[in-house]
This record gives sequence, C-alpha cells and structure tokens, in this order.
Amino acid sequence: MFSRWLPGLNRGLATPTGRIVQLVGRSLSRSLQLSSRQSVPELSSFVARTNTCGELRASHLGQEVTLCGWIQYRRQNIFLVLRDFQGLVQVLIPQDESAASVKKILCDAPMESVVQVSGTVVSRPPGQENPKMPTGDIEIKVKTAELLNPCKKLPFEIKDFMKKTEALRLQYRYLDLRSSQMQYNLRLRSQMVMKMREYLCNLHGFVDVETPTLFKRTPGGAKEFVIPSREPGKFYSLPQSPQQFKQLLMVGGLDRYFQVARCYRDEGSRPDRQPEFTQIDIEMSFVDQTGIRSLIEGLLQYSWPSDKGHVGVPFPSMTFAEALASYGTDKPDTRFGMKIVDISDVFRSTEVGFLQDALSKPQGTVKAIRIPEGAKYLKRKDIESIRKIAADHFDQEVLPVFLKANRNWNSPVAKLVMEEQGLGLIRRMENQEEDVVLLTAGEHKRACSLLGKLRLECADLLEARGVLLRDPALFSFLWVVDFPLFLPKEGNPGELESAHHPFTAPHPSDIHLLHTEPEKVRSQHYDLVLNGSEVGGGSIRIHDAPLQRYILETLLKEDVKLLSHLLQALDYGAPPHGGIALGLDRLMCLVTGAPSIRDVIAFPKSFRGQDLMSDAPDFIPPEDLKPYHIQVSWPTDAETEKNSLNLPHHPES
Repeated sequence: MFSRWLPGLNRGLATPTGRIVQLVGRSLSRSLQLSSRQSVPELSSFVARTNTCGELRASHLGQEVTLCGWIQYRRQNIFLVLRDFQGLVQVLIPQDESAASVKKILCDAPMESVVQVSGTVVSRPPGQENPKMPTGDIEIKVKTAELLNPCKKLPFEIKDFMKKTEALRLQYRYLDLRSSQMQYNLRLRSQMVMKMREYLCNLHGFVDVETPTLFKRTPGGAKEFVIPSREPGKFYSLPQSPQQFKQLLMVGGLDRYFQVARCYRDEGSRPDRQPEFTQIDIEMSFVDQTGIRSLIEGLLQYSWPSDKGHVGVPFPSMTFAEALASYGTDKPDTRFGMKIVDISDVFRSTEVGFLQDALSKPQGTVKAIRIPEGAKYLKRKDIESIRKIAADHFDQEVLPVFLKANRNWNSPVAKLVMEEQGLGLIRRMENQEEDVVLLTAGEHKRACSLLGKLRLECADLLEARGVLLRDPALFSFLWVVDFPLFLPKEGNPGELESAHHPFTAPHPSDIHLLHTEPEKVRSQHYDLVLNGSEVGGGSIRIHDAPLQRYILETLLKEDVKLLSHLLQALDYGAPPHGGIALGLDRLMCLVTGAPSIRDVIAFPKSFRGQDLMSDAPDFIPPEDLKPYHIQVSWPTDAETEKNSLNLPHHPES
C-alpha cells in the first residue's frame, strides 16, 4: 500500500520542504521493508532490559544481560526466580563480601517486588538443570541489582495453581493479569485480532472504519444503555452493534468495511454475557450468503493459532429446522451424537396414556434420545434430576426406559412401553444392552427443546463419570441457516417481532408469503456455531426502502421515524449488501478453553454488571446531574427488596 501512494506523493513535492519529505519517505520505506522481513518481534527494543526472562537459553551462555521483572520465588537467600511476561529465569544471589549491597537488595525485597538485575548467563551446575523450565539449562550470575519498586503483602499469591474466588480476582484484576494464564489469553487474543486485520485489510481490501458510540435508540433488539444529554428530555443510546452505520457505509460506497467494535447491551444479570463486549464487525456490498461464509471460513483459517490444530473448510451447514429436530437447539454441539429421533410411528397404536394423548393432537409427536451405556454410568439420583428438569423447566414428562441392564429401574409406564413396543423401540433407536432411552411426547418444538436440554445434561453427567464425549481439543464449526424471519412477540403472541433484527432480508423463495403468512417466511440470516456456542451471526440486508418500510411499519408496528435516516439512505441507490459479526470474547473463550468469557477480557464486569475493582457504577451528586435536567427517583424499600430477589444467585461474582 505504501509503495502505491509514495510515488504519487513524491511527484507533487517540488519545494525544499518536499525534498525533506522525500528523504523521510525513503527512510520510512526502508524501515517498512526491514520490518516486513523481520518475522520475530523485538521484545526488548526501547526499554532498559537487554532480554526478557523467558527467552534466555544455552545459546546465550557468556552474554552480559540486563533483566527486569518480578521476584516470584526465593530460596535460602542463594537464588531467586525472576518473572516477566515471557517466562521465568533463575538468578544467583552473590554470596561474596564485595557484593553485599547486591545481596541485601535481592534478599530483603518482598515477593512480587520489581527489580532490575544485570549479570552473565551461565550454565547450571550438572544435575541441577530443570527440564520443566524453558530456561532450565541456565541461570544468571548477578553483578548489579536495583530495587525498582517494593511490593506490599498481596491479597493472593500470583500462582496459577492458587485457588482464588472470581470476585477477588476481579477486585484485584491488575494482580490477576500477572498470572501466566491471563497473559496467555490476552496475548493470544491480540495475535488473532492482528491476523484478522491482516487477512481483511491486506489480503482482501477491507477498510477499518470507526463508528460512533453515542447514537440514538434503535427499535427492537436488546435493551440499550441510555446516556443523558444537555438538551432537556433528549438522550443518546449506546449502540448494541454498529448495524445501521455499517449499512450506511455500504450506501456510501465503502464496499468492504471492518471494525473491532465495542458494543453495549443492558441485559441485566446474565452469567455468560457482558454489558460491554467486542465483535469483529464486517459488511460487504454485492455479496450473497455463500460469499460471506467463504470469507469467514478463510478468516478463521488464516488467524487460527497453529497449536490448536487445522481448521478444515468449508464448514458444514444445516437449516434451523434440521438443528431443532436433531439437536433441540439452534446452536448444536456436533462433537457428539445422542441425536433426537422421532418415534411417533412406533407408538401410533399405543395404550400408554400420555403418549396416546400427545399423538391425538395435530402437532403431537413422540421423540427420544439414546444415552450410550446410560445404565452403566447413570445413578438413580441422576434419573430423578433429569425428570425434575423436564417438569420444572419445560412442564413436560420424560420417561427413562432401561432396556436390559437395570431393567428393574423401569417405572410401570416404562415397563408397559417395553412390553408394547420394546422391539420397535430397540430397532429404531439402534440400542445396545446398557443404553438408556429418554422418551417424551408433545408438540414438536417443545419436545425437541426438552430433549436438546437433556442431551447436554446427560453429556455432563457421563463426562463427570469419566466418559469423553466432547473432546476439548476438537473445534467443530457449523453454519445454521434458514431461520424464521419473525417470531411471535413475547407477551403478545398475536403480534410479530424480528427473530434477529428488522434489517434482515427475507428468503427469496418466501417473499410472496410476506403479505399473507409472514410467520412462515424464512430469513437470509446465518449463525456460526462452535462446539455448541454461537460465535457469529449475520445476514443479507434489506436494501429496498419500500420493503424495509413495510416490514417495520406494517408487520413489526415500529415507529419508522426512528429510522427515517436509514430509509432515506436506502432510497438513494443502496447496493445489495450483507455482513456478519463474530463475538470475539466468546470465540477466544472457546479457543483458550477458559471457563468464562471474563477470563479473556482484560477488565470485565462481574456477573451483576459491576466493576469490582473501581466499584462502578457509582453515585453522582445531584449538582452534577443538573446540567442534564434529570434527577434520581429512589426506589422504596419494598422495590429494592423485590429487585434483589429477582437477581440470580452467583456465588463467585
């Protein structure tokens, strides 16, 4: 890119100033060429150290080095272990009288104090090498030392194996970041984002554009954070995503947009969500679903860490209807089987009451999943727990059927099922002797959703007993397509709401249904699923203003004035366009194997949306609120108690 615009710049430079710029340009060009050839980053440029602690090896023997880091461990005042972001190195504390001042500094400094040491890289004595440390063949014979900053007693030790509550880790996040696991997570995140930038901008001509954070309320979607302004009664909203802006950039002819975007959703207490999060946001003109999917497959393949295995493309895909029917969810974990099977035809002539009742209804079905070796690994309490989940969360009955092993565990109803249709059930489910069948009946979607939940619960139970079902080293990507465009509105099923957002284009094959049966229209939306978690979602957008207006105004009953700017833009020659957003936090959580997305974010909020380190959100004095023409309406004691009862309990944050 530089080589393209530099000649043009030079041609227009005839003044003395121009000659200076030419010289600077040539120097910069040489620097860029050198940096492009240098594949290993220089980690000790511009700073006081000559090397990092973790990089020293036997090849450095005899070299004079200066290291900076934290004292992690000290033994018998003879040696200490110095740590920095790249690793550990052993430092010999001098014992002779002439180096008494150096010894005093290194022996008196508390653990986690910051020091700078200079000395020679020497071999460890024979038999004292440490093969578990990358620097285990060498140590540093110190000549000089300086205490840069002593450390007070810490609330917890900076060691990965030390158990700490998440609340304590978040309260002292700046200390938690020193752990090798957090260092690894954040550095891997940085490397993957840089590779994504390379792929999008350097290889495929995307333009990195920053979009505003202060915007206006958007109809539909998640709840937004509200920001007061100095105009009475007027408020900004923090955007849930740059959705409207990236579409407007396509109208503006940018053609290919990308951004590492900060997004905000006021979703309350959700254990797997953050009120502010990051997504890799992408939009393209003149593209279809196939183009977007191929782009993302290439992007992930290019940016994928080399030690995490190969990412095979293209990713498999299935429709929303297929995912629901086979896995009971729109984000299936395809690393293991236990698929849902429709066995309605096996029980058409059944005498079992609840099955007969379900099949007599128009949408009634009988569904089942097979738990491999369930009789061997599941206990009675597990079976009771499964039945309780079905009753409490789905208000449905689930019937565990034991085929041969533990047959005496069968309820009277299960025994009747086996007497009536045992052979048909075994044949259809392809059962082995120690398998258990979980059987339920009811409306298709409800029955599938229940078995989808129980499928995951049973996987947890089997894995807790030592059965490996979901290989943590396996990354199973899946596209889910052909979602419904609309869903019945929560609280008012007679009205419609967007299944994703109101800018998603309808499936070309279903456009004729928009005016007659809109609830049957499929969308051009696509989700990317990884190991049972949604890591991305996007769609082909509506670029036709009358169609967008009809969907907003007539079908969704939204106030189109809120989106007048977008509707006007679509009328001014908007190209066909589509895009996607990858959830960077969720993706990194899965790549690193972290237990929570909070472990891949430098400064996350707690489960309740609080910053435990700074105690945000915080109160603002009434005088500071006056310029915004707002005042606080304090809740009554009863309201406060009700709100606290509605907060889910989470012991660690």
